[in-house]
Amino acid sequence: QLQASGGGLVQPGGSLRLSCAASGSIFSINVMGWYRQAPGKQRELVAAITSGGNRNYADSVKGRFTISRDNAKNTVHLQMNSLKPEDTAVYYCNAVLRRAWYDGEHDYWGQGTLVTVSS
Repeated sequence: QLQASGGGLVQPGGSLRLSCAASGSIFSINVMGWYRQAPGKQRELVAAITSGGNRNYADSVKGRFTISRDNAKNTVHLQMNSLKPEDTAVYYCNAVLRRAWYDGEHDYWGQGTLVTVSS
């Protein structure tokens, strides 16, 4: 299970921090990340981070968003600065993880948290 938090309403230029915690039986987590889906648009990758700390960002958020991860707590965070109206979307956390040593990797999704950037 993935539990996301931290969404809300913010003015353009403002900041928000999203957090997501993975719970339950977890053997290992490979990639954790954030996706977003704006009204009428497809879900897109915002940022992702591997267990080794390699990061990948969408071009539209580079320099403004920072993804971080706490492997000991199975959490991932997304610090969003200089927010723009076009960042408005439902943000979903994602984890590619194994529940047990004998298990394969599976995709898990959080429930989504709404970020609204508006004056």
